[in-house]
Amino acid sequence: MDSRKKIKSVFFLCVFIASLHQCFAQIAEANGSRGVVQVGVVLAMDSLVGRVSNMCISMAIEDFYREHHNFNTRLHLSRRDSGRDVVQAASAALDLINNVEVQAIIGPQTSTEAQFLSNVANKSQIPIMSFSATSPSLSTTHTPYFIRATLSDSIQAKPIASLIKFFKWRQAIAICEDTDYGAGFVPYLNDALIDIGSHLHLGGLIPSYASDELIKKELHKVMTMQTRVFIVHMSSPLASRFFRHAKQLGMMSRDYAWIITDGLASLLNSMDPWIIDSMQGVLGVRAYIEETKRLDNFSYRYKRYYRKEYPNEIEIPHVNAFCLRAYDATRVLALAMEKSGVENVGSRQPITGQTAGNLTGISSTGPRLLSALLDIKLKGLNGNLLFVNGEIQGSSFEIVNVVGKSVREIGFWSLETGISREINRKKIDKMVDDVANLGLVIWPGESTVIPSGWVVTTNGSKMKIGVPVTEGFREFLKVEWGPLDGRSRAMGFSVDVFDAVVRALPYRLEYEYVPFADNQRKTAGTYNDLVYQVFLGKYDAVVGDVAIIANRSNYVDFTPPYTEPGVSMIVPMRKKRGSNALAFLKPLTWELWVTASCFLFFMAFVVWFLEHRMNEDFRGPLSEQVGRALYFSFSTLIFSQRDKITSNLTRFVVILWLFMVLILTSSYTANLASILTVEQLQPTVTDIQTLIKNEDNVGYQGNSFVEDLLKEMGIARSKLQALHTVDEYAKALLKGSSHGGVAAIFDEIPYIKCFLSNHPNNFMMAGLTYKTGGFGFVFPKNSPLLSDISSAVLKVTEGDTMASLESKWFRKQNTSSSWSSSDSSKGLSLDSFWGLFLIVGTASVGALIVFFVGLCNEHWNRIVSETTPVNRGFWQRIIHMAKHYDEMDLSSHTFKRKQWKEGRIENNKKVNRAPNSFRVPVELPC
Repeated sequence: MDSRKKIKSVFFLCVFIASLHQCFAQIAEANGSRGVVQVGVVLAMDSLVGRVSNMCISMAIEDFYREHHNFNTRLHLSRRDSGRDVVQAASAALDLINNVEVQAIIGPQTSTEAQFLSNVANKSQIPIMSFSATSPSLSTTHTPYFIRATLSDSIQAKPIASLIKFFKWRQAIAICEDTDYGAGFVPYLNDALIDIGSHLHLGGLIPSYASDELIKKELHKVMTMQTRVFIVHMSSPLASRFFRHAKQLGMMSRDYAWIITDGLASLLNSMDPWIIDSMQGVLGVRAYIEETKRLDNFSYRYKRYYRKEYPNEIEIPHVNAFCLRAYDATRVLALAMEKSGVENVGSRQPITGQTAGNLTGISSTGPRLLSALLDIKLKGLNGNLLFVNGEIQGSSFEIVNVVGKSVREIGFWSLETGISREINRKKIDKMVDDVANLGLVIWPGESTVIPSGWVVTTNGSKMKIGVPVTEGFREFLKVEWGPLDGRSRAMGFSVDVFDAVVRALPYRLEYEYVPFADNQRKTAGTYNDLVYQVFLGKYDAVVGDVAIIANRSNYVDFTPPYTEPGVSMIVPMRKKRGSNALAFLKPLTWELWVTASCFLFFMAFVVWFLEHRMNEDFRGPLSEQVGRALYFSFSTLIFSQRDKITSNLTRFVVILWLFMVLILTSSYTANLASILTVEQLQPTVTDIQTLIKNEDNVGYQGNSFVEDLLKEMGIARSKLQALHTVDEYAKALLKGSSHGGVAAIFDEIPYIKCFLSNHPNNFMMAGLTYKTGGFGFVFPKNSPLLSDISSAVLKVTEGDTMASLESKWFRKQNTSSSWSSSDSSKGLSLDSFWGLFLIVGTASVGALIVFFVGLCNEHWNRIVSETTPVNRGFWQRIIHMAKHYDEMDLSSHTFKRKQWKEGRIENNKKVNRAPNSFRVPVELPC
C-alpha cells in the first residue's frame, strides 16, 4: 500500500511539474511577443526629489503592467543622472536619443534643464514629459514636444494674490532663485498683485549656488525696506540655507510675513527638522491633493518599497507631490505607448543642415505618440490628468502654516470660491476676506496678530515730505529760512493738518519738510512737477495745498480731501435796493396773481348764487347784484366781512375762503417787506457764459490746473491773466476788465474763502461750483502708509481739531459773501398754494351742486305741471327753472323771521293807538 501511494504521489508531482513548465513557456512566449519600448529617465539622482521620483516611476511601471498584463507594449527604462547640471542633463538626453534610441524621456527635473531639452525634443520629435519643471517661461506652444505633467507656476499667482488681499497688504517683496524657475514666475505674480491693487517689489534674485555671504547681503538689503511681506520662490536646497540665515538675522520674528510657493511648500513634510525650525510661522501655497483610499494604499507600498531600495536610511521621506506626479506621468506615458502602438522598430529620418547639432535623426513615431499623450484622460493619484495645450490644468490649492514640527492646513483656494475654510464649499461668501474663511495663523514670533506688512523706517532716516514754495495764500503754507543757519521751516494750515493727522496715527512717524525750491529759494516748478517728484522717489510724500485731480492720480495716490472741494468764481458785488414803482407786484408770480384773481370772481359768483333767493342784499337791479357780489368778494382781502349772509352753505364756503385769504395776505406782506426793505447784494457777473459773451478778462491763480479748466470751458487764452497773491486778486477785480483788470477770478473754494475772509465787503463768490477733489496729501502708489494716513485724515476732519485750525489761520467769513441764482428774492409761486386753491374750489363747487339739487327737488314738479306738451323741451324747462330761481324764496327762514318781526311791530303800533279802557292787561311770565 505504501509503495502504491509513493508511485501515485510521484505521478502527480510529474504532472504538476510538466504543467508548470508549460505555463512558464507560454509566459515566455507572450513576453517575447510584446514590444519593448525604450524610455529614458533624466533626474538628479542625488537629490530628494530625484531619488523618490525615480522610485515612484519604477512603482508605476510595476503597478501599470500588473493591472494591464495583456498589453502588447512594455516600457523599458534607461536612467541617467543629470547631476543638477544643465550640460550633464543635455548630454544624458542626447545619449538616450542617439545611442539608446528612446521613444520618450521622463524628466528633466529642473526648469533650466527643461529649457534646453525642450528644444532637443522639438528637433528630434521625441516627446519629453516633465513632472517638476514648472516655470511659465517654458512654452509648450513653441515646443510642442515638451509636455508638462505638472502645474505651471503661473497658476499659483492668483492664490498668493488672494492671500495678500485677504490680509489687506498693499505691498510685497518677491525673493526668487536666479534661474528660469525663479525669474519666470515674477511677471505673473506682479500682474496678479496689480489686479488686486497691490504692488510687488523684486527683492532680489539669488543664484542656486549662492554663498552664505551673498544670501546675507540680499537679506540685509530687503531689511532696509519698509515692506515686511516676503514671497519666496526657490528650490529646497537654496531655501533651507536662506531661511536659516533669515532666522539668524531676526527676520523670523513679529511684524514679518513669509509666503512660500508650491515648489517649496510641497516638500515641507519631507524636510529635515532643523529646516522646519527656521521656517516657523511661514505660510505656504501648494496644489491640493485629495486624500483617497488609493492614495493611502500607495503610501503604504511606497514606504515598503523605499525601505527595500534604501535600507540604510533611518527616516523615510513623506510622499510628496513630485512623487505622485512622477507616478501619474509614467502611467500616462505607458498608456499612450499602448494606444499609439509605438515600438522600437521605427526608423529615424536623418537631420540635415545646421539645426542637426549632435542629433542623429528624427523619430518617425514621435508625432503619433505625442497625439496619443495629449488625448489621455486619466484619474491619477494627484487628481485628474487632462492636458490642455500640453499642460495639466489645476484650480485648487491648499494653504498651510508651519507651526512647531508640523505643517497645519488652514484653508483652501479655488478659482470658483476664492479662499475658504473647506475645499468643498460651493456657496461664495459675501465677504471674501472674512476671518472665518481661514483657520488660525501662527505668525513668525509665535504671534496670532496679523502683521501690518510694513514698518515706518528701518535705517533711522526720516521721511522726506515735499512742500511747495508759494507767493500767495500763505495761510495754507509758507516756507521761511532762518537768517543764521539757513534752515527751512514750513508752517501753515496744511502743515498743521498733516501734523494733527500724524499725531492721530497709532505709531510714531519720523519726518521732515523739504521745500521744493531752487538755489534762489524760489519755487522749482509747478504743482504738477512737485507731485511728480513723489513718483520719481525724491520725496516720500507731499504736503500742501495740492489739488486732487485725475491726471495726477495716474502716478501717485491721494488721501481723502481735508478741504471743501470745487472750483468757483470771485466777482465784485453791487448793492441793489429792491424798490420800484411796481414792487408791490413782485411778492407773487404772475401765475399766482392770475389764479387768485380768477378765484375772486369765482367766489363772488358762488356767494351771489347761494344768497340770491333768500338774501335781499343780493337782489335788485342786475348792476346792483354784480357790484354787491364783487364788493363782498374783494373786500375780504382788506377787512373782515360784515355783510349779512343767510345760507349755511355760504357760511361754509366763506370760512374756507377767508382762511385761504389770510394765508395769502400774510405771505404777500412778508415777501413784500423783504423786497422793499432788505438791501440785496448781487454779483456783477453770474455765470461763465456772460464772461465769454462779453469777452471779459478772467483771472486764475498762477501754476494752477484752473488754467486748463478755463480753456476747456471756452475762455480764450488771450483773456486769461495769472494772479498770485491776495492783493493782486483785489486790485485786478477793482480795476475791472475794461481797465486792464479782470471781471472775475476762478479758483478753488478754499482759496476763495481765504480771499473773502480778508475782503468781505467788496467781493463775493458766484456762479456754479465745478467739482474737483479738494486738497489732499500725496503718497507714492500703493504706499503702505496711505491706508493709515487716510483713516487719520477722516478722523481729524470729522473732529473738533479742524475747526480750531481753521479759526487759527482764517478769519471768520461773512455769510453774505457767496451768491447763487437762488439767493435773489423771487415771488411766491402757485406751487406753494395750489393745495389751498384745490380745497376751496372743491368745496365751492360742492356747495353749488348741493344747492342746485335742492332747488330742482323743490320745484321740479311745479315746472313739469306748468309746461305744456309743446314746450316741455330741455331748454324750456331750464328757462322755467331760472325763473323760479330768480323768485324770492318766501318760505325760507330768513323771510319768515322778517315777516314775523314786521307783524309784531304792526301789532305794537295798533296797541299803542287803542284807548286805555280797551287795553287788555297782559300777564308776564314770572
